[in-house]
Amino acid sequence: MGRHVPAVSRALDILELFLDGDGDGTASAPEITRRLGLPRTTVHELVTTLAARSYLVPVPGQPGRYRLGVRTYQLGSRYAEQLDLAAEGQQVAREVAETCGETVHVAVLEDTDVIYIAKVDSTHAVRMVSATGRRLPAHCTAVGKMLLASLPPDELAARLPAAGPLPAMTPNSLTSVEELRAVLDRVREHGTASEQRESNPDVSCVAAPVRDRAGRVVAALSISVPTIRWSAERQEELSGLAVAGADRLSERLGHHRPGRTD
Repeated sequence: MGRHVPAVSRALDILELFLDGDGDGTASAPEITRRLGLPRTTVHELVTTLAARSYLVPVPGQPGRYRLGVRTYQLGSRYAEQLDLAAEGQQVAREVAETCGETVHVAVLEDTDVIYIAKVDSTHAVRMVSATGRRLPAHCTAVGKMLLASLPPDELAARLPAAGPLPAMTPNSLTSVEELRAVLDRVREHGTASEQRESNPDVSCVAAPVRDRAGRVVAALSISVPTIRWSAERQEELSGLAVAGADRLSERLGHHRPGRTD
């Protein structure tokens, strides 16, 4: 693990004081100084910075007192959205898995990695071994390709290295940035993504995008299949199931496809 930054830890200590359910949700700099045992100057600088970033706001009519600001609400709301996504994703993943009998995942993008937030196992004896919370390089997975392809061009450019090689998980993994960009172009064209033994030498996957109420791609749903059950026909069939499942999950998140009036 990396070194903890004292200033960040102290700023978080200040914010966490407001979690105390026994108070009125406000605090002054002298109270913070006393409760945390920090130097007065340090508390003043941290409180000033937190207030400038809207993590704290002055209490009207009470000079020198602060309460939590809108930024903390926004962070909490984003966290709640992810919890909803995970819960809804688990339900839809279960429905898709019951239809196809294969392993189904829902994943989100974090920087250049994907994190699996929902998973339902295959009913077959031979299946993919994975777990929720697992992190993998996005370019090695179908869900990751789907999510990378959905980024605005400037954001994608900022996340990818100017040149390779990209890290590989198997001999089939993409390691060229130029080749990855070409693959992402095809993903945008087709609306689905796939990977064949690129993150696991014995598994292939297909994935489709999950959108929120604003139409933004916030996750991807994939179906993973051991190589012994993979074929062009099976890929086409599972792609359709992945799209249908991703659309259902999108609807649960409030997204309405164009042309729908209900």
